[in-house]
Amino acid sequence: MSEQMHRILLASRPEGAPSLENFRHDSCPMPDPGTDEVLVKAEYMSLDPYMRGRMSPSESYVPPIEVGAPMQGGAVGEVLRSNHADFAPGDKVYGMFGWASHGCLPGSELQKLAPALQPSSLALGALGMPGFTGWHGLHAYGRPKAGETLVVGAATGPVGSMVGQLAKAAGLRVVGVAGGAEKCALAVESFGFDACLDHRAYAQVDALKAALSEVCPKGIDIYFENLGGKLLEAVLPLMNPMGRIPLCGMIAWYDGSPVSGLSAPDLWRAMLVKQLSVTGFIIANHFDQYPAFLEEVGPMLASGKIRFLEDVAEGLENAPAAFLSMLKGGNTGKQLVKLT
Repeated sequence: MSEQMHRILLASRPEGAPSLENFRHDSCPMPDPGTDEVLVKAEYMSLDPYMRGRMSPSESYVPPIEVGAPMQGGAVGEVLRSNHADFAPGDKVYGMFGWASHGCLPGSELQKLAPALQPSSLALGALGMPGFTGWHGLHAYGRPKAGETLVVGAATGPVGSMVGQLAKAAGLRVVGVAGGAEKCALAVESFGFDACLDHRAYAQVDALKAALSEVCPKGIDIYFENLGGKLLEAVLPLMNPMGRIPLCGMIAWYDGSPVSGLSAPDLWRAMLVKQLSVTGFIIANHFDQYPAFLEEVGPMLASGKIRFLEDVAEGLENAPAAFLSMLKGGNTGKQLVKLT
């Protein structure tokens, strides 16, 4: 019997919030690398909110995952066999291996990790796509200036914590919003935010708006948008003229949750009257800037000026449950799966 690899497939498309029934465990023969291909044993797998969008058939910036196909995503691992001159057994690499124990990709689609990168999971979080997303969105579209005020949701996550720490280093007042008192304490005590609000403590938008107004006495100059939902509704009236909104995600609406008090006229009026700059961006289109990100942030992380936090689930079979928990705010930092 040939050696087997293991995968998690999309069993069905979710209607509303996804559930465990939308996933299926699968095994298949281990792939044999062809010309210029590399076989990798995955060690850590990334779970990210964007994956929820790929489970739906809606038109987006990437095609949806087909029912019966493996869930997609990035992972880091060790090269087992290589038919590519740039990779050798034992090398640590990053690639889009999906939710799987192994992956086989052309060498041109792999990134070799520096041996000094420890732990290798950093390539999936603080020094990977999420950290890069925060860095690029903040600098390119937030255009921070010392003395300004920035608000970011999902404050302890890999994007939000990077945005907040970089903004704080640039001399801004940084206010986070997170789900739960423990996360808010981490944002202030570990990541250096000036304040952090527990959105779960404010059932109504007006209450959240009032709390934000207290911790943002000079208004809000930059709102890094990860969430949408009631946080966006609370932030908009507090935005200063010429404010900037890097639009990274809207996880509160990924399941088709209804928009309460925010209408299209409300949104457009606020953008017009306050002369706001709202810029949506897809980080995959900006990886030409990735070396500059590593050059700036790598030393900050090595020195402890930038901190990171990881949540690690054990075993591929537990990836669906960890993913569903993450979508509901169950993670504190970067959500990973350690493959055993």
